[in-house]
Amino acid sequence: MSDHTPKSIPDPTPHPTPNPMPDDAFNYEPVERFGASMTGDLPWNRSALVGVERLNGRAAMLGFVAAIAGELITGEGIVGQLRLMLLWLLG
Repeated sequence: MSDHTPKSIPDPTPHPTPNPMPDDAFNYEPVERFGASMTGDLPWNRSALVGVERLNGRAAMLGFVAAIAGELITGEGIVGQLRLMLLWLLG
């Protein structure tokens, strides 16, 4: 004789998980709309931005020169250089 007792079905309604931190724990600044900090009237440290952009430009130029040097040394483009590096790393 087979047992035809119904199996318990899990409750499909989601149960809220307890929030371990209060909602205002990380609200350092008021919430802004997307992109508002770039176009708004917030005070910017313009001298710091100039220095950051100069460093960013120099790093980009260094990366470009390194890519050209790697291509001249290996005879491969950037994808070929990545393939060679993976082959070297994976042995």
